[in-house]
Amino acid sequence: MRKSLLILPLALASSAALAHSGHAGHDSAMLAGLSHPLGGADHLLAMLAVGLWAGQQGGAARWQAPLAFVALLAVGGALGAAGLWLPGVEAGIAASVLALGLCVALAV
Repeated sequence: MRKSLLILPLALASSAALAHSGHAGHDSAMLAGLSHPLGGADHLLAMLAVGLWAGQQGGAARWQAPLAFVALLAVGGALGAAGLWLPGVEAGIAASVLALGLCVALAV
C-alpha cells in the first residue's frame, strides 16, 4: 500500500512531462493530430489497458469498449481541432491509465 501511495504523485505529475511535442515534422496539422495518440506512452498504455480490460470482460464488451474508446478519442480530436482547450487533460489521461490498469489487474 505504501508503494502505491508513492506512485500516485508520479502519475499526477505526468502533465509536467509534456510528452506531446515534436509534431513539427508533419506535413499537416491533420496528420499530426491523427498520429498524436500513437506517439505518447500515456496514450499507448491507455489503449493497451482498454483492450486487455475488454478482453477480460468478454461478450459484447470485447468490441464495445474499444469502439467507445476510439469514438471518444475522435471527439477529443474534434474538440482540439475546434480550438477548445481543456485544463488537466494530461492528468486525466494519467488517471485513466491508472484506473484502467487497476481494472485489468483486479479483473473488475
